[in-house]
Amino acid sequence: MIPIGLNLTSMGVTSAWWLDAARQAEQVGFSGVWCWDHSISRGKKTTPVLECWTTLTATAALTSRLRVGSFVDNVMNRHPAILARMLATLSEQSGGRVELGIGVGGNEDEALAYGIPFPAPPVRVEILEEAVAVMRLLWTGGPVDFLGRHFELYDAWSYPVPEPAPRVIVGGEKPAGARLAARVGNGWTTNSSDYERLLPIHLEELAAHGRSRAQIAHLLAVSLDKDAAPESQPLIADMAAFAQQWQERGADELIVDWVRPTQLPALLDAAARAGLG
Repeated sequence: MIPIGLNLTSMGVTSAWWLDAARQAEQVGFSGVWCWDHSISRGKKTTPVLECWTTLTATAALTSRLRVGSFVDNVMNRHPAILARMLATLSEQSGGRVELGIGVGGNEDEALAYGIPFPAPPVRVEILEEAVAVMRLLWTGGPVDFLGRHFELYDAWSYPVPEPAPRVIVGGEKPAGARLAARVGNGWTTNSSDYERLLPIHLEELAAHGRSRAQIAHLLAVSLDKDAAPESQPLIADMAAFAQQWQERGADELIVDWVRPTQLPALLDAAARAGLG
């Protein structure tokens, strides 16, 4: 069966719930847990929101097999040199179990509220491409010199060196994102509902840059219907068959998106029945 991970909601939940959910996910065989990179709730502004990378660091410390990753990191939120150092340290702490999901960001109001620049999408695409280049150079240890339009490094060293380097999984829900993932990603993640529409665009860009489909993993985000009974949903009724169907359609991995506390028990039970562990 292809790997299945959980994108556990970070809004309106406690750290205790998040960490316990991750431990249970590991026990039943899910491949990883993923955390959003947001600071303000999409609903009531006073709703607590867990910070992505501190949450993932605590999770890695409490688990032994589970992979941890951002879904997805907003490239505008952190300088890539700092992010590279964070991931290298977490990789060393976790035995290489860290993933970097990253995208150009899509919540302008949140960025402006925190005083974070939010240029037009084409500029953010440029920034992401440079950021990925900076991080990959730093993950060699250095020394690194880099002179780009948005970032500059001079004789920069970065140890420990992560072994292996974290996968860079680019989020792309639009044609530009599908192309961006083809150019710079070790993986591409998009909504399952958009996959077949964007796939030809993605494959065309891969070919244009001399890359093959085998060089990039496709991680599809699938969602549960929050208003439907668990037993009526294919993912819950037969997780193995659901995963097989998506594998036949091209998925390499699945991520169950925005898992709420009320949905977790049914997912854990379905995974146990499917024999993920």
